[in-house]
Amino acid sequence: MTRGQGHPGPFCASSFPGLSMLNSDSVILGLRGMATLKRSLIGVCQLNSTGDKERNFAECQALVREGAERGAKFLFLPEAFDYVASSQEQTLSQAETLEGDLIQRETGVWMSLGGFHERNPDWERDRRIYNTHILINNLGELAAIYRKTHLFDVDLKGRMAMKESDFTIPGPAIEQPINTPIGKVGLATCYDLRFPEMSLVLSQAGAEILTFPSAFTLITGLAHWEPLLRARAIETQSYVVAAAQTGKHNDKRTSYGHSMVVDPWGCVVAQCHEGRDICYAEIDLDYLRAVRQDMPVRYHRRTDLYGHLNPLPMHTGDH
Repeated sequence: MTRGQGHPGPFCASSFPGLSMLNSDSVILGLRGMATLKRSLIGVCQLNSTGDKERNFAECQALVREGAERGAKFLFLPEAFDYVASSQEQTLSQAETLEGDLIQRETGVWMSLGGFHERNPDWERDRRIYNTHILINNLGELAAIYRKTHLFDVDLKGRMAMKESDFTIPGPAIEQPINTPIGKVGLATCYDLRFPEMSLVLSQAGAEILTFPSAFTLITGLAHWEPLLRARAIETQSYVVAAAQTGKHNDKRTSYGHSMVVDPWGCVVAQCHEGRDICYAEIDLDYLRAVRQDMPVRYHRRTDLYGHLNPLPMHTGDH
């Protein structure tokens, strides 16, 4: 696989006679040989952030510029794109408000800024932050804000431990999916991936693309990253976009990488190489609708047996 080229996951195109590969830049699969035209190119960025914000920002700029020149309509950056600190003290001291200098708004393309260390507005009383997923439109305006709701408090005895809630405030709400040029985008972040209810409620609210910017640990990534992403795509029949951190950030932290895009059939259609990279895929909403029509699982749910998920309130982020 060449850099930026999509590839099918196991048992995708080869296992179903009606599925076909339509071009060499990204894999587009169609049921019953269906040729589709309404496609949008996206770029998924992979970073190795450190505690040096200027360095990280320069790397983000380079990838965004590359993606825009390639013609991507939407670019996705991972969790902690701004920095990965080596201590809790550094994490808190480098946090900014949404009005800070780091959030650049002259993009020309839509962007998912996957996990920004947002200083709590009530900083004098509560010295914790939000892990904030920001959507910026092609005019450089804030289109949506989601503050991570599920915090990573995990202790894998002798292997790794992190307690995100020591320095992070859990977000108060799941946000309504956002209308964008590539479809309706549902916002989540990293550890949210492990909670299928969140993906299902976003899909129920109309999401066609679920995005999970992440900084998965090496241990958990090796075991669970791709299976979780493919599961969320299959059960919601949605595209799943997962920009990720990769490699060693400091002496305490290493990330798994493997940024990828999964289609509504559960096939991996694009994946980054090791190190800083960007991969490309096409979002094909005609194909998504065909998958949902041919296997209409959303209409087969036995809510009389296991109940309904609570619908999302009709509002978007407070920006």
